[in-house]
Amino acid sequence: MTKPTVVVTGVAKSYGNVTAVKDVSFTLNEGETVALVGHNGAGKTTIVKLLLGLIRPSEGSVKVLGEDPARGDFGVRQRLGYLPESVAFHMALTGRETLAFYARLKRVDLSCAPELLERVGLAAEAADRPVRTYSKGMRQRLGLAQALLGQPRVLLLDEPTSGLDPALRRRFYDLLDDLRSTGTTILLSSHALTELEDRADRVLIVNQGVKIADGTLDSLRGLARLPTRISLKLSNGASAENSNSGGAVWSRARNDMVETEVAMEDKVTLLKTLTANPADIAALHVMEPTLDDLYAHFLNTKRAAE
Repeated sequence: MTKPTVVVTGVAKSYGNVTAVKDVSFTLNEGETVALVGHNGAGKTTIVKLLLGLIRPSEGSVKVLGEDPARGDFGVRQRLGYLPESVAFHMALTGRETLAFYARLKRVDLSCAPELLERVGLAAEAADRPVRTYSKGMRQRLGLAQALLGQPRVLLLDEPTSGLDPALRRRFYDLLDDLRSTGTTILLSSHALTELEDRADRVLIVNQGVKIADGTLDSLRGLARLPTRISLKLSNGASAENSNSGGAVWSRARNDMVETEVAMEDKVTLLKTLTANPADIAALHVMEPTLDDLYAHFLNTKRAAE
């Protein structure tokens, strides 16, 4: 049974007449990676600031590692790691000097700096170059190293892969998997929905300051009940429209494929029919609703209810 590390209960945050977040509740657990999804202005940044203790809620409560992060308990903040969307460092300092500066601020052991620089791909010559010579991706990696100082138990990442090439993205997520395996809670706020599909244990969707969905991809698919798309190519150039296809309505797609959409409850039956004679099939693809599809569905459902 995993322990909760973050508990948000009935939280609202207003700035004058503007309500940025209203009646939001959720729990994050040890060793869990959660994607925080929403368009610009949805309330994601406000939620992250509340978790960091940079602002106080107008209503409700925020508990991080059992404490209120806004009360100034340094022990809690020391166990938090944060990577903002836009990192800004002193351009005259080297990467190694920058990390040492933040380690002193956080009051953690400086001896971890070389290992962290190595883990994010900034070891050797790069670590001793001024930050002004760094590319955007290198500054992003230095920001990640800063967020990992002190082996945080809760890690908050805002658009963390911005500026990273595909190889570095893969390395970055491998690093997150290592952290999660040791019990670190990771909250990923990102617009890269496709990238998050195989990386998050849970998805939190917010819109206009309100939580509109919370669950695993499978549970959200069950709630949304969006159709599954199946693409098919038959052997010997046969036409799938005229084949024994379980009554499905097929349409032409790319590369001599045809495709259809089928309800969740009918998917297995159709697949059994299609695969009754495997030799007849040249290619078969089953595409479940993506995180993009789910996000659009819950957003449209909320709008229709207003």
